[in-house]
Amino acid sequence: MAEAFHYPPELFNLLVDTIPLLCRSKKDVVLFFRGAGVAPEDITEVANLVLHSPNTINKYDIVRTVLTNVNARGDSALRVRREILKRVVEFESFETCWENDQLKAKGLVASIREVVHKKDSFTRMKKERDAERNERLAKQYAERNAIIEKQKMLDDIKNRLSALFTMDDKPHQRGKLLELVLNDLFQAYGILMRQDFRRQDHNTGVVLEQIDGVIELNGQIHLVEMKWLNSPVGMAEFTPHLYRLFSRTDAHGIFIATNGYTDAVMTECRNILNKKTMFLCSLHEFVMLLQRQGDLVEFLKRKSAAASIDKNPFLEILF
Repeated sequence: MAEAFHYPPELFNLLVDTIPLLCRSKKDVVLFFRGAGVAPEDITEVANLVLHSPNTINKYDIVRTVLTNVNARGDSALRVRREILKRVVEFESFETCWENDQLKAKGLVASIREVVHKKDSFTRMKKERDAERNERLAKQYAERNAIIEKQKMLDDIKNRLSALFTMDDKPHQRGKLLELVLNDLFQAYGILMRQDFRRQDHNTGVVLEQIDGVIELNGQIHLVEMKWLNSPVGMAEFTPHLYRLFSRTDAHGIFIATNGYTDAVMTECRNILNKKTMFLCSLHEFVMLLQRQGDLVEFLKRKSAAASIDKNPFLEILF
């Protein structure tokens, strides 16, 4: 049996009607229950009556009394109830019954099997429903926790980014911290990335080039460059990024700056859009994104679409 349970009234009464037919004598009924593991205290009273005053009790009284005692024991008698039921539904030796009882016994055993089958079916259905419900609740719980954890990460990133604006006396350190903050922002939104990528000479170990970050967006690799400058990004700062970009056939580019871009950079960026997808961002856009709790992935996709479709390398998104 898949599940053990208290005998419900329908099943209880069927067992009371059936077990006496499976046992020829009152002693056989007592042996049936003892063989099923019924506790002595649940059977001793009727066993004594069968032994000393057999005319005061019949087989049906024995079964009803013992089943009542077993049923009343609750969880402690689960195994016994299961064993009694197992012995009945698996009963095949009807030739051992009284000849006049055989046909009726077969019909009652069949009825019990049907009831048990329905019970097991309902039990399985309930288990499946419970499993689905638990899976759904677990998923909702995990999603809530993920949202909470993500919000904690974004709050931390926002605070760290704000703190950078007070580091005017430490420009180099601020630049490295900006890389870490923005890389953490990409990770918070599940954007596949590789931080601070360095290509080294295999023989000497000398760093040949360094890329602030590499992310995957729309199934495409994007090289990310970040610059914290007090003036607009000029060609001197922009050209190395273009070189790294064009040295990789399928790579796209993202440039993030604090104080905008010179006209020369804007012009050059528009010119290369026929060959490469390259778009520009301002740090202010990221500050505003965090403040309004926007979606970074959608933000980057809009920027990329503007560059590749509208040939606009710098669609500024502040709301």
